[in-house]
Amino acid sequence: MAADSSQPLIECEHCASIYRRHELDHGETASCTRCGATLWRYSGLSLSNWLALAITALIVFGIANAYPVASMSVQGMLQQASLLDAVAITWRQNHEIVAVMTGLSGFVLPMLQLSVLLWVLGPLSQGREPRGFHQAMRLLGLLRPWCMVPVFLLGVLVAVVKLAGMADVSPGIGLAGFGMLTVLLTMLGRLSPHVIWRYAETAGVVPVHVPQAGPDSVLTGCHVCGQVQALPRDGDPEADHHCVRCHALVHYRKPDHRARSWALLLAAVVFYIPANVLPVMQVRSVVGGGAHTILGGVVELWAMGSWDIALIVFIASVAVPLTKLLALVLLLLTEQWGSSTNLRPRTRLYQMVEFIGQWSMLDVFVVILLAALADFQGLMEISAGGGAAAFGVVVILTMLSAMSFDLRRSWDLEGHAELDDVPLIAGGHKPPAAAAERQA
Repeated sequence: MAADSSQPLIECEHCASIYRRHELDHGETASCTRCGATLWRYSGLSLSNWLALAITALIVFGIANAYPVASMSVQGMLQQASLLDAVAITWRQNHEIVAVMTGLSGFVLPMLQLSVLLWVLGPLSQGREPRGFHQAMRLLGLLRPWCMVPVFLLGVLVAVVKLAGMADVSPGIGLAGFGMLTVLLTMLGRLSPHVIWRYAETAGVVPVHVPQAGPDSVLTGCHVCGQVQALPRDGDPEADHHCVRCHALVHYRKPDHRARSWALLLAAVVFYIPANVLPVMQVRSVVGGGAHTILGGVVELWAMGSWDIALIVFIASVAVPLTKLLALVLLLLTEQWGSSTNLRPRTRLYQMVEFIGQWSMLDVFVVILLAALADFQGLMEISAGGGAAAFGVVVILTMLSAMSFDLRRSWDLEGHAELDDVPLIAGGHKPPAAAAERQA
């Protein structure tokens, strides 16, 4: 099938290969033939369908936060807690850092993400360009990695299991709301800024810009809108350029990516020590008190017979952070040593680091929920410890380190993949040399 030069281009975010984008059939997925990463998927949903999902998600978000996620009864006293209650009690206990981190990732940023989606999907579904479209898409790209509603939902379940042996604990309406919200946000998670820009192109709201790469230019994609554009081949690779579509700064490759990734990673290693040594939770009751570290909480759950929950907490709070640290060290060292071997496995490793990034926040959410449910003055009180704040900082630093790393530089060591080398996308005849793979 001959490539249509009027079709828009798309860059693989992991290896920088350039493809022409075609429409896919039902159930098809276009994958990069070089690194295997997913480029885009077929979607049967229209902009109006996505708008309806976003409106539903905002309504469910309000219900989930208006009602308690769980209640706890001790000696005739009843304590109910919502996410906002947990954040407020944590702040009142003078653990402001933990309260800010959980309040932002569990409430403020998800609400802002849904608001931005509604802001742009409404006009787009009517064939109009939203006001401030460029800025809204830039904001959406910044918000998406930090919205941790699914992590909070799992945190509620862990907290309920932990308290079940101490008192009468029952789930609330808010828990069902967060369950529904997690499903809706997972679906809306497919609406990345790049995908929304493609919908806007298809609807004719924004023009389609197809650059022509000559011998003196090289193609690269904008990290904000995904627009592929031609930059001078012999120019400074660290120089600033502006996107021809959204006017954001465009770098051929992320500048000083190794230095920034190493700095953030080493800072995370420093905080990882107090995160595991200091207690993440303090317990005070009429029969005494105690402090619990992350591993101590896992052991306690195991001793209670909740080995499945103990395993979940161990994976999320111990195995995942350590895996992220080691994986980032491996990726940075192999790129620094100039290794061009095992690039596909290294790409899978980087994708795994991106996927598991936020799940390490599980223990922090568990702690604030326990603090809110067991807030019985004079009888029992649970509060966050110094380890909780340190652990949250580790999560943030490792996520920033992964975002700063530029995997495309590792693929550059193998050689550049030009548009002529991989001119194909799914659909019709595929030459044997290269084509975007079709996965049913």
